[in-house]
Amino acid sequence: MAALFLMLYAGVGLIQDKKYFTSAPQELQDLIPEHKPERFPGAHLMGWILMMISLALLVGCILYAGWDGIRDNFTFQRFFLRYLAMFLLLKAFDILFFDLFLLCSSNFYGHFYPQVRGRTDMHLFGFNAKSHIIHIIVSVPISMALAGIFVLLG
Repeated sequence: MAALFLMLYAGVGLIQDKKYFTSAPQELQDLIPEHKPERFPGAHLMGWILMMISLALLVGCILYAGWDGIRDNFTFQRFFLRYLAMFLLLKAFDILFFDLFLLCSSNFYGHFYPQVRGRTDMHLFGFNAKSHIIHIIVSVPISMALAGIFVLLG
């Protein structure tokens, strides 16, 4: 969850390129400039470094969960439930923290993009419900695939 927040901060706060806002509501995307100058010298580079660290942390969590399961002789079902729980908790974090708190209740985006101030409130909550449902559904086969891989490796 910390890695996912680090990724969001790197994209929104430091890299600041509109192509990283495709998951934002359209009304906010329309207000965000294509490119924004660096907040300070080296901000974009720092953002890319943090983005790579966050991706490494996310992959590391998946690999660690597999290694730990192999060490504890997990069955397919235990691996599957572990990965499914990880992905569903991550999605819950996304919905509750990113969407409900950061997008609808705080000034997180307005801090970096003053033009969206006053336009982020509760009416935006649920704008991406279809995407969330797809992610939840896709979590099942991905969890099954990871469980199968780590059972075979064990």
